Amino acid sequence: MASPRLETFCCPNRDAATDFVVSFQPDLFAALGLTSATLSLLFAVLQILPKRKGYRRLGQYPLPRPASSSRIVFIISICDILGCIGIIVRSSVWLGLPNIIERISVANSTEVWPEVFCVGSAMWIQLFFSASFWWTFCYAVDVFLVVKTSAGISTIILYHMITWGLAVLLCVEGVAMLYYPSISDCEQGLQHAIPHYVTTYAPMLLVLVANPIFFNRTISAVTSLLKGRQGIYTENERRLANEIKIRFFKIMLVFFICWVPNIINESLLFYLEMQKDINDNGFRNIRNAALITWFIMGILNPMQAFLNTLAFHGWTGFDVDFRLLQRRKLAWDSASTSVPNTAAQNPTVGTTLLYQSHVQEAKKNMMSDGQHSDAISVLSEGSESSTVEFHISSEIREYEDVDADGESLENSVRH
Repeated sequence: MASPRLETFCCPNRDAATDFVVSFQPDLFAALGLTSATLSLLFAVLQILPKRKGYRRLGQYPLPRPASSSRIVFIISICDILGCIGIIVRSSVWLGLPNIIERISVANSTEVWPEVFCVGSAMWIQLFFSASFWWTFCYAVDVFLVVKTSAGISTIILYHMITWGLAVLLCVEGVAMLYYPSISDCEQGLQHAIPHYVTTYAPMLLVLVANPIFFNRTISAVTSLLKGRQGIYTENERRLANEIKIRFFKIMLVFFICWVPNIINESLLFYLEMQKDINDNGFRNIRNAALITWFIMGILNPMQAFLNTLAFHGWTGFDVDFRLLQRRKLAWDSASTSVPNTAAQNPTVGTTLLYQSHVQEAKKNMMSDGQHSDAISVLSEGSESSTVEFHISSEIREYEDVDADGESLENSVRH
């Protein structure tokens, strides 16, 4: 899991609250974390692998290269997976070498490698989960900008600079303040620990506070856009808005479930840390609550990798097609030259509004042609198989009938 307490634990002269939770049943905690991270890693990788389902239709109508929001979703999954790998390595070492915790706890020890592994694994986990937080924030900003302005694929470079720059800067700054003047002789006092905790929880709190605001404004903007298309707000438009609300709600629900226990646990431990004697009977309930949330964190934190893929993609199934990556690359390459002709031959694809940069392209087409597009396709999960199309005109049925007749004719020719 990702907690600043695990980095504080690397100091031999750690505070009593940190020593209390980390030293309580460390083997059980490591086993739970290892199991959770392994399952989350396997299912997350399975989720993002290409699937055979629906590929024929995608091959029939080539799609452009993925937009920035699709890339952001993929990067979030990669960050979560790398964080899970760090948890797996650390938990495996803790279980395989149970005396490593005792060797870290020895003050003025001449052994360097236990402390190096402790700090290195903790920083690895914090870095990639912190980067996941920043990318989640950028996703909320990106989907808002796509609807409101002409944000395009070029903004992904800016997102890289912001996310990785802030993640590395805050991680290094927090650790430097915590381990001053050295790892084996950390300076005691909240003035050194608090900056480390702030740099850890700042991006988490940013997502919890800012993302709902951006999502809400995005929903309002989409609703206004739909109303302005035909001057009415039909059941289909309402269904589209509800689908977007549900998707954003799932994203925030996953984040809330996985990380709010960290905030609760940190508040309890901070309260215990302020007391003279945390073993006093009057703090028994607080100690128990801190231990319960500590183990909940060990289970839920790594599960974000899998749960995030469910929130963004839905369940994609087990039908993995490893050849699809090469096919998709060829389709994208051919799409750069064939999309205009394809759009002319197939009105559905030609006038489809994708959730990312294709929204802006469709706006240009509507202005130049003086016509409303016949379908809106919301691609917010970063996977073609999870594209959700909402038809908002009566003419779309004609296009579907034409497509169905074409497939029937194709089948009859084969037979």
